[in-house]
Amino acid sequence: MQLKGLVRFFTVLLIIYSLYLLSFTFFVKRHEKKMEAKAKSFLNANYPDAKKYSRVDDLPDTLKKIYDSRLKTLLDSTKDVTVTYGVNGAMSYKEAKGEELSLGLDLQGGMNVTLEVEMTELLKTLANGSTDPTFLSAIKNADSSKANSDANFISLFIREFRKLDPNRKLSTLFSTASAGKIDLKSSDNQVETYIRKESKDAFDLTYKRLVSRIDQFGVAQPNVNANPDKGTITVELPGIQDKERVRKNLQSSANLQFWEVYNFSELIQNVNRADAAFFAMKGGKVTDTTKKAGTDTLKSGDKKEDSTILGQLDKKDTTKKTDITSKDEEMKKRLGYYISFNVDQQSQQPIDNGIIGYVKTSDSAMVRSYLETPAVRSNFPAQLAFLYGAPLSKKASSDFLPLYAIRTYPNGKARLEGDVITGTSADYQQNSNDAEITMKMNSTGARIWEEITKDNKGRFVAIALDNFIHSAPRINDVIAGGNSSISGSFSIQEAQDLASIIKIGKLPAPAKIVQEQQVGPTLGKKALQGGAKAFIISFIVIFLLMLVYYNTSGWVANIALILNLLFTVGILAGLGATLTAPGIAGLVLTIGMAVDTNVIIYERIKEELTKGKGYIPAINEGYKRSLPPVLDGHITILLTAIILFFFGLGPVKGFATTQIIGILLSLFCGILVSRWVTEWFTNKKKHLEYFTGVSRRVFKHAKFKFIEYRKIAYVISFVVLGLGIASIFNGFDYGVEFDGGRSYTVQFAKKVDVEKTREDLKNAFEGENPIIKTIGDDSRLDITTSYLIKDTRKEADSLVLVKLYEGLKGHFPADYSFEKFKTKQSEESSKKVLPTISDDLKKGALKATLFALLAIFLYILVRFRDWRYSLGTVVALLHDVLVTLIVFSFARSIVPFPLEIDQHFIAAVLTVIGFSMNDTVIVFDRIREDSKMMPNAPRGEVINRAINETLSRTIMTSLTVFLTILILFLVGGEVTRGFAFAMLIGVITGTYSSIFVAAPILVDLGGKRPLGKAAESTPKTKS
Repeated sequence: MQLKGLVRFFTVLLIIYSLYLLSFTFFVKRHEKKMEAKAKSFLNANYPDAKKYSRVDDLPDTLKKIYDSRLKTLLDSTKDVTVTYGVNGAMSYKEAKGEELSLGLDLQGGMNVTLEVEMTELLKTLANGSTDPTFLSAIKNADSSKANSDANFISLFIREFRKLDPNRKLSTLFSTASAGKIDLKSSDNQVETYIRKESKDAFDLTYKRLVSRIDQFGVAQPNVNANPDKGTITVELPGIQDKERVRKNLQSSANLQFWEVYNFSELIQNVNRADAAFFAMKGGKVTDTTKKAGTDTLKSGDKKEDSTILGQLDKKDTTKKTDITSKDEEMKKRLGYYISFNVDQQSQQPIDNGIIGYVKTSDSAMVRSYLETPAVRSNFPAQLAFLYGAPLSKKASSDFLPLYAIRTYPNGKARLEGDVITGTSADYQQNSNDAEITMKMNSTGARIWEEITKDNKGRFVAIALDNFIHSAPRINDVIAGGNSSISGSFSIQEAQDLASIIKIGKLPAPAKIVQEQQVGPTLGKKALQGGAKAFIISFIVIFLLMLVYYNTSGWVANIALILNLLFTVGILAGLGATLTAPGIAGLVLTIGMAVDTNVIIYERIKEELTKGKGYIPAINEGYKRSLPPVLDGHITILLTAIILFFFGLGPVKGFATTQIIGILLSLFCGILVSRWVTEWFTNKKKHLEYFTGVSRRVFKHAKFKFIEYRKIAYVISFVVLGLGIASIFNGFDYGVEFDGGRSYTVQFAKKVDVEKTREDLKNAFEGENPIIKTIGDDSRLDITTSYLIKDTRKEADSLVLVKLYEGLKGHFPADYSFEKFKTKQSEESSKKVLPTISDDLKKGALKATLFALLAIFLYILVRFRDWRYSLGTVVALLHDVLVTLIVFSFARSIVPFPLEIDQHFIAAVLTVIGFSMNDTVIVFDRIREDSKMMPNAPRGEVINRAINETLSRTIMTSLTVFLTILILFLVGGEVTRGFAFAMLIGVITGTYSSIFVAAPILVDLGGKRPLGKAAESTPKTKS
């Protein structure tokens, strides 16, 4: 084989690359385990009752909260500890944590929400609050038709407006408040362009606001994806605990405020008193050096040679502590250890630029808690609050945040709020390359702004969005009239960003949660353990099967398998992908499919050896003849995986990602690496064995007359078709993401009467009939309800939870309070999907399935150049899909686990389609090959021979996948059980349809036209 050196080079490179990337996960987990042990030791030492529990998961809620708090403190305090080394030297725990293979929320708990950016209020604002009946009706109609249309809201509004009044110009609505961008003479196209630009800006600004808010949640690896076409933003927050806070913050309106700022020199004495109180609170010992007055206490926390954080950042030395006394434990009891106060390097006097000091981003939450401690807070004025801001310039590292002290008022509001802003823009100053921001205010805002600038001339005013300061310009003079400009050392991009931030305060385009999923940490841990167990058992089973069936050549297949898995996980880590429960299912499936390439090749080599060919010619011929079906099978599976990735959401997209990587690496490892290893043995004069006693006897001289039974197969297929139609009338259990509603997993102490529970919930939900499914047994229920699903109030989620408790409390112990129920529910899983998004998901699923069938039809048509092959393939695939639907319809009330039509089901169907194609292509390729060798033989004889010759391959490829999926089904956990069950059905029916549906169609279609007239497509391979 040519290019052996290149294959060897890339193999070694991928091994090093994968091991390097996965090493971060190893060292991070090792450090976390050490901290977990310390947290448990702390708990045992201070709370004797904790010693009774050997496992942290068994701790009572009160002790678990203490443990979690202690663990978080330990991890925060050791974030700068070196845990490993990278290409740039030592890496801290925080740095390595950012490089580890991240786990999805279904494996560690957390929250996933899809938000829809609402444009109704935006249009009303752009129309200057118009009460025109036609305008309001058009908005209402557009909102109603949104659920059943793929068009965006602006298109729907314009369509509905023109239906109601086709002769009226849009400019009559939107010209007044457009600030001169359009006028009454503007055409409808110009107005539409203006509206679309404003809506895009509103969406982008809402997205930026959400990202800023998400950063405040403290999630290690949040995932935020925007879809401007659909107007949705998907947010995944693994590990998040305070779900109510997430809901509130994500859906609240933008809060733009203008705050008056304290100068640092005004607060020196306050800071010194607060520092003394903090020192005493931390148990510091008062000495002569700590009794100094004035700014001496302040100095103790600063470096003399580097007293401001800006100096430190300019040196690009952000890995060092902010003071030289960091090794002295006493100095950790000083505020100056955590805050680099803003003082002049030479005189050590306060710098009055609005900034008190600088805090490490990673320390910001801790410093905030210190400053809000009563002993510290009492030393500052009552009308004072601390806020963080962005770095002063891009030269300053984002690892540090400036700290401001703002002047508050009793009502908690600023003197000036963002609702007074009527317009903003950013441009270059006249006769200058510097950028400036201009802003206009209404009459109320202009009056208050004049008062603020008069009272604070020469001082600073902070512009804050969602309590985060984005700029604090100096007031140079009194500003009357409401027109202001902000100038400084801005780039035009920075000026535009600040203008956008100010603009957010007046754009009412709120984000509404339309889909939500919660997974408790306990459930996530169970899913991870189940997935890991399924992965390990599958690997061992397939590893042994290869040795039992293929003798010493099985070692080559296993080497390829190990490398495939190593490279897949390594590349996932390198891409920054998130590993989900379906992703682990993808890895388990990769185990089965990774050896398929070797199975196809080995079966062909065995066939050539059985014909009497020599060892080396048989290997060469085996690799050469196996290449077309291997490529065809992998390409068809790859097509379905790409389609699934395009249409899937969340965890299903993770499954598709894993599958795509695994398929591509299967080709590399199964063909190139295994050939290289095989040749290495050959060059060492060591021939690999391909037969064992078992494999030599199985299907030896098989001469089954499959085609003769095709009429029986046709009857079975018509029965399947009839049952498939009947299943539509029998109905399906749709998952909450396809049907809309809220779904809760509830665990009871003992088995409950399901029908009694259903009746109790129906009464609690005011006549709304819930859907209840058992999980395992009657002590664990999945409850779905559409109660209040269209209620737009923010408290709707809490109201439904209260009603759920009221309906279930009769099945709980007498002392089981709502608070206990709510806490327990946070450890389980729940979902919420509004009808608008569920319709989109259903349409996406249908499109994905149809696209997959069409793509495969076209590929087979191009590959075999005969429509009969394409038709046979599609008929076989439809047969497989129908059988799966039949089982999910008629067995849903029989099996002890939910059989739902949801995204996981669609993922299983698409995977079945791709896998079934793998079997079918193997048979079709041999039919084409034998047709050329036997041009005058009856068509049925040719097809029978081809099926018998490939029977061992068909059974072995199906067996490897079936075993891995069976193991996933048995031990993989509830998250992937429905997916695994659908795959098991698909593997069995896919094997059947390849032999008894796809192949027989070739006999009865196309009259007497011979098969195999397609051009030879076997690639030329040199050895």
